Amino acid sequence: MYEASVGLFVPYLGNLSALLDKGVAYAEARKFNPTVLLGMRLAPNMYDLAQQVGEACRHATVAPALLVERDPVALPALEHDMAGLQARIATSIEFIESLPRTEIDAAADRNVFFRLKNGTELPFTGRTLLLTFSVPQFFFHVTTAYDLLRHAGVELVKKDYLGRK
Repeated sequence: MYEASVGLFVPYLGNLSALLDKGVAYAEARKFNPTVLLGMRLAPNMYDLAQQVGEACRHATVAPALLVERDPVALPALEHDMAGLQARIATSIEFIESLPRTEIDAAADRNVFFRLKNGTELPFTGRTLLLTFSVPQFFFHVTTAYDLLRHAGVELVKKDYLGRK
């Protein structure tokens, strides 16, 4: 359970941080404000890049917190600011790394409820929360952030997404 949550979220949040750094470098080399990238969307009714990062952080912090029956870290209001997003990622990593491995590993059969933004609660076991909801949601948002940066022209390749050197 730990490897399926913290073990996935931490490295990919690090990769997401590196993707944003590459976006900043790209913008600076082309002499435009990097915050322009944060408002990009693939479609008018999709979240923009900043919100994709915010949602990745949300799923990475809420799921492990639910597994150990703790409140997730309180993240500040989402800003369209690269430094703020980097701080959000760092705070998310710090929080989930602080959660006890043994409690996460013991939570596979625990009943948990994920609260949607509209207040609806979805029932899961710890295992189904991770495998059918939180991990897929997390990777959807990380992948979409990667795709938005690629679409903007940032020179990224698959190893940037995967974090392989």
